[in-house]
Amino acid sequence: MQLVILAGGKGTRLGLTDVPKPMAEVAGKPLLEWQIELARRYNIRDIFILSGYLSNVIVDYFGDGSKWGVNIKHIIEETPLGTAGGLRLIKDELKERFLVFYGDIVMDFDIDVFIDFDRQDVASYGTLLVHPNSHPYDSDLLDVDKDSYVTGLIPKTRPAGGVYNNLVNAAVYILSPKILGFIADDTLSDFGKDIFPALLAANKQLRAYRTAEYVMDMGTKERLEKATNAIASGHVARLNRQNKRSAVFLDRDGVINKDLDTDISYNNFELLPNAAKAIALINNSGYLCIVVTNQPFLAKGFLTFEELARIHKKMETLLGVERAYIDAIYYCPHHPERGFSGEVAELKIDCECRKPKAGMLFAAQRDYNIDLHNSWLIGDRDADIQAGRTAGCQCILVDNEKIDILNAVHYILEVAGDNNQNTV
Repeated sequence: MQLVILAGGKGTRLGLTDVPKPMAEVAGKPLLEWQIELARRYNIRDIFILSGYLSNVIVDYFGDGSKWGVNIKHIIEETPLGTAGGLRLIKDELKERFLVFYGDIVMDFDIDVFIDFDRQDVASYGTLLVHPNSHPYDSDLLDVDKDSYVTGLIPKTRPAGGVYNNLVNAAVYILSPKILGFIADDTLSDFGKDIFPALLAANKQLRAYRTAEYVMDMGTKERLEKATNAIASGHVARLNRQNKRSAVFLDRDGVINKDLDTDISYNNFELLPNAAKAIALINNSGYLCIVVTNQPFLAKGFLTFEELARIHKKMETLLGVERAYIDAIYYCPHHPERGFSGEVAELKIDCECRKPKAGMLFAAQRDYNIDLHNSWLIGDRDADIQAGRTAGCQCILVDNEKIDILNAVHYILEVAGDNNQNTV
């Protein structure tokens, strides 16, 4: 697979004057070098670097790429063409699906798994790498359906009072050459502002690949320092999906929010007092934070998938306001007992995902390479605890009187202590 690196940034906010932004030093070497080494690890050798501002610095440093075991072609924009416009300069070179990195991203992720995900639908116009973050309120977000197709692009300047999935475009893509038909020659254009909205307006499909690996832009001095420390500590490499991680699994109703058993309406969804604080602690600890929730009201016909999605958007929005996020949500829509008015027949099955069975935890294990034996489950019912024990997790039962989610998380972090290999 070919790789295109968009390396036209100036680095004004970083205070750079003699090098372009992608050549800013991060943990002892230019950021662009880290990206090229990542590509080479996954046997990606054909690389196009699109640059403009101080492009000579990039050309002089990397040359043809042979020092790094790759083949680099330098494409220099005479005038800035934006994140998308420059692709037209290499339109004749891009015959198959290709990878795109923005040149200001510090990252270490399993590219092979990303490519495998993209191959599930090669008719799509591309796959965007996405992730939650701790500041969705000032980030460009995406709407994504349950089948991982992008349904909407939500700019950071949006009306107050809305609810949204906490999914951020990480500026890493796999794109089809078909996308070039939406990019005009010699025209300034941007993927997020121009090309992706045009694709969705034309009913063209884009997919979203959700990851919990380290992917962060270093556009400010604060973020540059944070990324440098994360690389130096080994944290960036440790979050690569090839390495097992531990998780804290959370039941939803009665643990994160007030129990909705008697009223499942969107309007009545309310976080429990300490939930956001507890989840932020999980985020900062390095544990994955994953929700596993039975949602039998779907099978009973009391709740639609659309309504459930809206409830989860509200949950993610409320958590985001307090700088907390969920890495993934797994829900079971099934219920084996029949006889409810309006029930959904195809969901009335005895499945493997409904707690006390552990199917949702095993699915998360496969998706995120989780070490279940060093993971925890926090629940408020015996069925939660049985599911956690079946999966091999350590478990905590909360009652929100003597023990709530915050007490449970404090206990987990105290027990983990220096043994927690996930620590940021």
